[in-house]
Amino acid sequence: MFKMRKSIKRLLLAAVVLLASEVARAQQMVTDSVLTLQQCLDIGIKNNLQVRQTEAQMEASRIYWQQARENLLPTINGSIDHSLSEGRSLNPFTNGYLNQSITSANYNLSGGLVLSSGLTLQNSIRQTALAYQAGQMDFEQAKNDLTLKLITAYLQVLSSEDQLTQANTQELTTQKQEERTELLNKDGAVPPSQLYDLRGQLANDQIGVISAQNTLTVARLDLLQIMNVNYRKDIRFQRQAIDASPTVYNQTADDVYNISFNNFALIKAGILRRQSAEKNVAVAKGYLLPTLSLSGGLSTNYSSAAQRSLFVDSAVVPTNQFIQTPSGRQSVYTVQQNYANQNISYGDQFRSNYSTVVSLGLNIPILNYFQNRNKIKLAKIDLQTQRYNEQTNQVQLRVNVDQAFANMTAAYDRYQLLVKQVDAYTESYRIAEIRFDAGAITSVDFIIVKGNLDRAKVSLINARYDYLVRTKILDYYQGKLSLQ
Repeated sequence: MFKMRKSIKRLLLAAVVLLASEVARAQQMVTDSVLTLQQCLDIGIKNNLQVRQTEAQMEASRIYWQQARENLLPTINGSIDHSLSEGRSLNPFTNGYLNQSITSANYNLSGGLVLSSGLTLQNSIRQTALAYQAGQMDFEQAKNDLTLKLITAYLQVLSSEDQLTQANTQELTTQKQEERTELLNKDGAVPPSQLYDLRGQLANDQIGVISAQNTLTVARLDLLQIMNVNYRKDIRFQRQAIDASPTVYNQTADDVYNISFNNFALIKAGILRRQSAEKNVAVAKGYLLPTLSLSGGLSTNYSSAAQRSLFVDSAVVPTNQFIQTPSGRQSVYTVQQNYANQNISYGDQFRSNYSTVVSLGLNIPILNYFQNRNKIKLAKIDLQTQRYNEQTNQVQLRVNVDQAFANMTAAYDRYQLLVKQVDAYTESYRIAEIRFDAGAITSVDFIIVKGNLDRAKVSLINARYDYLVRTKILDYYQGKLSLQ
């Protein structure tokens, strides 16, 4: 018992050390001031509780599968029974009654092997194997879901950074105009209203910078929360190759659905669960068939009341009988053998009292409250439920893919139009700036043109990242979610 406790303590200590090292490694990754998208994915998958829960369920399915395979092995059991009886009790050695203290012991070793059980064991192995594969797909699905969330949140951070850069550029441009106009106002070259209009626009741009900064902070906070990491202001996120201009998505909705049908983890899990339910029906039907089993046992026992007689000596003794002879009456003598009782030792009894048994049994189910037939009915209901779930997942996948493709197409068209709009407003702003500097238009007209360009640039940033997110969603359904 002491050795067992020491072993348990060592195992617990090893587990604590391993857990501490994993946590330290994860924290070491977070201490980096600049995180790549891959690091965010690694930290998020390691820390996300839902992913960890799905992994635990998958591991439980693996153990069920392992147990189903091990059910083919023979069973071996041993038992030891020691007892002390006082007073009148049965002598286990002679089956007679004694009125004394008796110490007895029984030792048994038994084993059994199922030779045939209607293929329930074999079908159970297949059923649990398919359930384990479905659990693997659930784990993969959980990681893909989290990956999509992380990529979306990561893109939102990059989008917020671009919007902050744009807001700072707008503020800087307005500030330069305000400083130039202030000099012209001192010389009396422009009316004071133009200076105040630009000062008002500068304040509006500064408010925009504050809003953009807050949006970026919230985006970073959301990303770190998905990663299950405490918020730190010094953490930055590395720009990816996604900074390149978006290109048209080169697949149709049907292409996406066909690939998704074969690769999407949720669809695979549904198929595997339906197949597992089919095997479960076969397992339930096997309970109606006879079970043939082989069993055997080995036993021995000990009793403190067990004794044996030992020869001591022999002597000639009178029998108290007489015979009449010519010389007179003579006594009759006989040879008497003397014995002494001796307790049989523990070792001798243990070696001498062995008994063995081998049996071949056939168990035929005839009437068991209709439990076996009800198991079949329940298994068939579960199979039908899994078929419904499989069909529902396939229909929902089609709807989701069509919706995602429509959203992607609309996002791309919106992005293309905004590119043209920014180009047009950029040229309009260039002309308006020249005319404003020449005094040909008022500050109000100039601010309107500048506002149109600023809003178009912000909308273009949003449209660009919205399109990238939509393409990642389509990649997610095809099971090829990547960082690029």
